[in-house]
Amino acid sequence: MESKSYMVHMNGNGVHTQDDVHIINMNGNVRSDKMKIRKKRWNIRASEMSKNTLNPIRAIVDGMKITPNPEKPMIALSIGDPTVFGNLPTDDKVLQAMKDAIDSHKYNGYAPSVGYQKSREVVASFYSCPEAPLEAKDVILTSGCSQAIELAINVLCNPGQNILVPCPGFSLYKTLAVSLGIDVKHYNLLPERSWEIDLRHLERLIDEKTACIIVNNPSNPCGSVYSKEHLQDVLAVASRNCIPILADEIYGDMVFPEYTFHSMAPLSRDVPILSCGGLAKRWLVPGWRMGWILIQDRNQAFGPEIREGLVRLSQRILGACTIVQGALESILNNTPQEFYHDTVSFLKSNSEICFSALSSIPGLTPVRPSGAMYLMVGIEIENFPEFENDVEFTERLVTEQSVFCLPATAFEYPNYFRIVVTVPEDMMAEACGRIREFCQEHYKPHRQDTNGLDQ
Repeated sequence: MESKSYMVHMNGNGVHTQDDVHIINMNGNVRSDKMKIRKKRWNIRASEMSKNTLNPIRAIVDGMKITPNPEKPMIALSIGDPTVFGNLPTDDKVLQAMKDAIDSHKYNGYAPSVGYQKSREVVASFYSCPEAPLEAKDVILTSGCSQAIELAINVLCNPGQNILVPCPGFSLYKTLAVSLGIDVKHYNLLPERSWEIDLRHLERLIDEKTACIIVNNPSNPCGSVYSKEHLQDVLAVASRNCIPILADEIYGDMVFPEYTFHSMAPLSRDVPILSCGGLAKRWLVPGWRMGWILIQDRNQAFGPEIREGLVRLSQRILGACTIVQGALESILNNTPQEFYHDTVSFLKSNSEICFSALSSIPGLTPVRPSGAMYLMVGIEIENFPEFENDVEFTERLVTEQSVFCLPATAFEYPNYFRIVVTVPEDMMAEACGRIREFCQEHYKPHRQDTNGLDQ
């Protein structure tokens, strides 16, 4: 016989109440519960994770007082997107690969969360080498390199642990970590040594709660490219302390001709590495959102947990764009070498124009880049007494000259600013001329009297 229950509001006197609920079933049993009182007003709050999520670049830029000079067209040297001005298109073969993937009608559905097997095989083959062999199972395809970094941090770190990140460095590392309750420690880069890592400082920061070291090479925002010997020194620090490395290599091979890009994994004897990369920068298609993690762990230091953890984390969303996955084989294997060469040649030429122009401006100290798309410029802030810091300096540069450079406070490195060198050549030269005019207007050399006191 089907059991039925009835809910009756009552108190001891047979009077209905709001608070007491008696449930009587057909067997005669009575159970008394407290009825939940309805909320009297809406009380919807943002999650703690959302409150802890802050992108320093957005926070600083959104707070800046940016009103361009109406008499001068705006030149934005602040945006790390090579497609903005239309002067750096991707190669026709890359576009054709996408068109062919669409026309095939094979890639309109869901793919496995880690990516199509064939697409993973293609990436593994492209990056595999005898010193660091890769198979499809070692590749996780992601929605851009940013998601690759997010998954890598998530799988390696727990709340309360810490990660070591470069300073100056890409702000996303801190944004992701802090939102997850992971502490961030900044290790110093040395501008006088082309932004090499301060190895002693790096090692001093390591403690029992350190979960990984993030190494960004080539660098955003510095435009630096590390030598094989320097990377081996970094690996030695990680090896001595048994700390894995998250290698952000999204700018891999975007290096100027006199330099060589060395991926970290082939140099490692025992340090396990999660290498993050993607199509965005080298192929000039950041909006296509195709990235990857390469699990490089010859000695099985990660064990099965890290690999399985990455697979589970990838299942939180439905993975990378299937159309781009379908085009990957052709993009990686058929893009002509002259496309890469032409892109790097342009970036180097623009970097030289910018470096040469700014090197002769009193009060500025540019650091010559070796690759990527960026150049960092030091401000002798004591010689610009009207400004307290790099944020005020760059605000006024916009107001007076309509040139927008990103203050390096956004990268935890005050009194520098970053220039993106992807703009057209004539625009680069024009921007440098305006920066010169601005500095000539505001440069007032700081002096000391004969007693060594500031004047």
